[in-house]
Amino acid sequence: MLTVGAAVLLIAGGIGAYLLIVSRGPTKDLPLGASVIPQDAMMTISLSTDSKEWDKLREYGTPESKAALDRILGDLRDRLLTANGYGYQQDIQPWVGKEVTIAFLPNHSAPPVSSVAPAQQSVAVVMPIANPLKAKELLAQPKPVNQGKMVERNYKGIKVAEIQGVPDRNLSVAVLGSEYLVVTTDAKATDRAIDTYKGEASLATTPGFAESLEQIKTNQPFAQVYFNVPVSAAYASLNSARPISQQNLEKLETQGFATAVTLESEGMAFKSISWLKPNSQKKLAVENNAEQMLTRLPNNTLIAISGGNFQRLWQDYAQGADSNPIAPLPPESVRSGLKSSTGMDWDKDFINWMKGEFSLSLIPAPAASTTPGKFGAGFVFMVEASDRKAADKSLKQLDEVMKTKKFKVEETQAGGQPAVKWTAPFGGVSVTRGWMKNNVAFMTVGAPVTNAILPAPSNPLLGSEIFENTMRSELTPNNGNFFIDVERAFNPKNLAIPELPPNQKMWVDAIRSIGVTTAVVSDRTIRYDAFVQLKKVDRASTPPGPSPSVKSSPK
Repeated sequence: MLTVGAAVLLIAGGIGAYLLIVSRGPTKDLPLGASVIPQDAMMTISLSTDSKEWDKLREYGTPESKAALDRILGDLRDRLLTANGYGYQQDIQPWVGKEVTIAFLPNHSAPPVSSVAPAQQSVAVVMPIANPLKAKELLAQPKPVNQGKMVERNYKGIKVAEIQGVPDRNLSVAVLGSEYLVVTTDAKATDRAIDTYKGEASLATTPGFAESLEQIKTNQPFAQVYFNVPVSAAYASLNSARPISQQNLEKLETQGFATAVTLESEGMAFKSISWLKPNSQKKLAVENNAEQMLTRLPNNTLIAISGGNFQRLWQDYAQGADSNPIAPLPPESVRSGLKSSTGMDWDKDFINWMKGEFSLSLIPAPAASTTPGKFGAGFVFMVEASDRKAADKSLKQLDEVMKTKKFKVEETQAGGQPAVKWTAPFGGVSVTRGWMKNNVAFMTVGAPVTNAILPAPSNPLLGSEIFENTMRSELTPNNGNFFIDVERAFNPKNLAIPELPPNQKMWVDAIRSIGVTTAVVSDRTIRYDAFVQLKKVDRASTPPGPSPSVKSSPK
């Protein structure tokens, strides 16, 4: 079950996309420019040029985050346009199409085994031409360059203009027919765009690309983001503390991941999809069984992850970890760590009976908690046992192991039901484990939160106002969910967590909650729906900041 792990990545990617967006001859409904972007593009971002959409974006957040957003957009305007003598409204808006696409291309001039910094990757900006006459007027009167010199050359019959002699600003510009104006940071990237325009493999012809984007099509998306998973993984490996061998990279089964971003009144919605390589022999198990776990959690839950089959989740993770440069933990570390500390086998003694639904959650401590150490919350793991007898045997064996580790192991009551409690030496951390209805095993760590889940929460998370406002997916049935109440989880009054640096705290403070739902829709594709609920402040309360001057194109 790839989906829950991917859901967590989607959350990180969703927040990252939010920050990335603000720092900024089609077929079917593909992004404009997809036919001139080389097929091995690592990542593409297509952004709307509709000023109303950008106004919506600037309504989100706190006064501090909104002021920072205006500064980012203003800096982009100044660096890309003003510094080169151009203004968006007078020079770009009259002719540009309804969206522009930014592509990040592999730097083929770099040694294949060297570590290449992100800034050294080639960037291409593809601007569709909606009004050729207006574009011709602009190009007929180029602005004089302030630094370096403008050099013209011809590549395969297309004129290319380049600024040379300015460190880190070797811009290259070409007009492809009457359809596109392409600006790149590298002359070779311009040549590759021209090659693609003339028939070489493009993003539009990437296997599964058009069909997958059709499944996440939305009306007037603010942005569309695409990751070429094999190329992105290879690049991430070069810049990772745990590089992946070429042999393991070739084991990657996923071809692409794409998301369409829409701006709603209360936040940003991400409609996403991933798909396998065309030559992949793998078949995804179409199991969407995540049904009951969210009803077992209370409505004040801070963080919750749920899924339909823990065994499949682990097996898929273990199978793909060797080729995943951002996998948080090597599977062998889990296996060897458990073996060395307890003498038990992770796969045989635990994974073997965990074929049912599961959840991992963080629940705040009761107000009257007197837990030693004063834990602000308790972690709760639940899993439906597919073999109760095997589960009981392993858990009782684990009890005996904990006794040898000087833990106090005793029978207790949890929500009026029998349970087992482990207490660390000197009254440190405590663990409570037991059984719920329908053969669901549970284990809590930290604050005493068993009464919140046993015998059953009177007000479950599923159906609560914040959960329903955040989990807006129509993927029913589904394979798993991720939910975090950001406002409460990052509130130091609720959890004793290290304070974030100011530049990170500013963006986190703008978020209310995040939700992700996943579903396996075929043996080749997985769908993800995410929603980031954001705060909104009246524009009048925003501190003064530079206007980004982003205006819409003529439609």
